Amino acid sequence: MASSDQVTDTVTVDFWFDPSCPWAWMTSRWVDEVARQRPLDVTWHIMSLAVLNEDKDVSEEYRAFFPRALRYTRLVSAAKELHGDAIVKPLYDALGTRIHPGGSLDVDTVIAESLAEVGLDADFARYADSDEFDGPMRASHADGIDRVGQEVGTPIVAVDGVAFFGPVITPAPKGEEAVKLWDGVVAVARYPGFFELKRTRTVGPIFD
Repeated sequence: MASSDQVTDTVTVDFWFDPSCPWAWMTSRWVDEVARQRPLDVTWHIMSLAVLNEDKDVSEEYRAFFPRALRYTRLVSAAKELHGDAIVKPLYDALGTRIHPGGSLDVDTVIAESLAEVGLDADFARYADSDEFDGPMRASHADGIDRVGQEVGTPIVAVDGVAFFGPVITPAPKGEEAVKLWDGVVAVARYPGFFELKRTRTVGPIFD
């Protein structure tokens, strides 16, 4: 397997996330770490756990989480439509830092602080409660899901067009360990007949 300093060709990566998902957050930190060592061209896309599960039989406790999650996805979708792709990752980073390692459940505060961090006006928060950009949000969600099938969650990652769910990891690996995991995951995903590798989670997300 090639070491990180032997890889020079830029790899196209698409990453679908729901801002509320801690596992997507962990995976995104891993992709960021790999991108510091490998030439990755990453495009960040919104998807929605609320949309994914809207017609599924899930627990009431889990369903109660969806309105909060939907506010974040709507906000990111609006930002993308009105300000372009370049705003998506900074806004995700700002939201996710407060939601996940920050542990905040105060959606209004998370949104207000995140908008300020990325330089958007405070009144942009209204889009978190608007369905104006639900069409593009659902289209982005469907684009990711259609690549891997319905029985998955977030994140979805596509590497040079080869898509897969996950990986679900904790904590996000650093340094050469991150690159080794990347090479292994991509190699497995590229095998046409490979579909599933899974084991029961024994720990929750470990944030740095």
